[in-house]
Amino acid sequence: MGQALHDLWYGFGVALMPNHLMWSVFGVLLGNLIGVLPGMGALTAISMLLPLTYVIAPVPAILMLAGIFYGSMYGGAIGAILLNLPSHPPHAVTCIDGYPMTQQGRGGAALGVTMMASFFAASIGILIMIFMSPVLEVVAFKFGPTEISAIMLLGLLAGATMSRGSPLKGVAMTVFGLFVGTIGTDVISGTQRYNFGINELSDGIDLAALSLGLFGVADFLVTINRKVIKASDAKVRMRDMRPTRAELKQAFWPMIRGTAVGCLFGAMPGTGPTITTFIAYAVERKIAKDPSRFGKGAIEGVAAPEAAAHSKTQVDFIPTMSLGIPGDAVMALLLGALIIKGIQPGPQMISEHPDIFWGLIASFWIGNVLLIILNVPMIGIWVKMLQVPYKLLYPSALFFICIGVYSTHNSLFDVAEVAVFGIVGAIFLALDFPMAPIVLGYVLGPMIEENFRRAMLLSRGNLTVFLTRPIAAWIIGACTLLIAAQFYSYLRRVHLKRRALPVEELMAE
Repeated sequence: MGQALHDLWYGFGVALMPNHLMWSVFGVLLGNLIGVLPGMGALTAISMLLPLTYVIAPVPAILMLAGIFYGSMYGGAIGAILLNLPSHPPHAVTCIDGYPMTQQGRGGAALGVTMMASFFAASIGILIMIFMSPVLEVVAFKFGPTEISAIMLLGLLAGATMSRGSPLKGVAMTVFGLFVGTIGTDVISGTQRYNFGINELSDGIDLAALSLGLFGVADFLVTINRKVIKASDAKVRMRDMRPTRAELKQAFWPMIRGTAVGCLFGAMPGTGPTITTFIAYAVERKIAKDPSRFGKGAIEGVAAPEAAAHSKTQVDFIPTMSLGIPGDAVMALLLGALIIKGIQPGPQMISEHPDIFWGLIASFWIGNVLLIILNVPMIGIWVKMLQVPYKLLYPSALFFICIGVYSTHNSLFDVAEVAVFGIVGAIFLALDFPMAPIVLGYVLGPMIEENFRRAMLLSRGNLTVFLTRPIAAWIIGACTLLIAAQFYSYLRRVHLKRRALPVEELMAE
């Protein structure tokens, strides 16, 4: 306890350094803006700014990217509540009761409760990170190449099979990401792999080019025909954002339960914030005395999902930073940013890079306070930003994407890579394939390969080392259970479909 508080104090010293604080404020402000704009999510923003991390130090780079991530979660609620516009999937649930509250003249109260729930949930998530860190440091010394490769395999399986849509599509995209990650020079043997005689591919596919293509250009190509958003008639003043005592009482326990749901799912790799918000909303509706209130402006339907999303966002950093397992595509990009800076995420990170780990935790609190300060007076500006025409937004974003990726290595070949992955990503999106597993496979694949080969060298090629070492054996057992659960789910769906088929045929007759 005392050591954790001492480390947190050290983290505040790191986060409050003028240079670090400047980049954190920049990330939070940009993330807030990006969160408001539909189609311009945290993935796109982090992808666009990934080339910038090449030229700034590791600590400010990670603080900036993290600020964009949780800042965008705040901004997304504004469009959902005021315009019934779920800018990002996690906020689709917030629209259900948030927009009816706006129609009833209670939009300001909904935003006020959202900010309170978000800050409370984020604070609980940060506290969990602080008090789990001593446990993670103890566990870190028991992790060798065998355990690391096993736990990363679990992360790959979880990310592939728990992604939205068909598990088979998730696995297919993970395999595609693994293949992309193997292109270039083999680290151990030094031989060229899958570069098709192209010298520019000897260093592999650039993470910035891959992410900008898949999450920037591809999304623009798919949504280019989106309609112009109409202006909102809702006007929110600062005094309107103070909820009444009755509203606070109604929102209190949903906020607690939503935070608990987010913290629970935050520790599970592969579960994004979207499923967390839906579960939090479903829980509130299930236990409500009058479920018919939901969908008509129930403040519980705003407080619980927003609390779940923000606690999930913070706790997501635990498996990413301490185990090297990203929870979703955004975390995979943050993991890639650390690798770009020469930092190996994993159990040893807390002891080897305390400035990054504790500075990041301290910056969460600083950033969440900044978000409350920024959001209250700037609501009107954010609503105006929602009216930016797409015909101006998209060309501007594409221009900055090209400039950003070119500046990384001063190479037009990288720009061509972005174009190729943009077209490939657009095709995958049109076929309803998930994008997140590609980045997951790209980032974790080379790390699994390297640690697996080390484990084989140490064990002289004996695969039973994954069963004789206790931690690795438990992780492999979890992988087996995960695969078995997916097979069971598939067989159950097939069985239910076959049972329903005669009834459908009878009805058709």
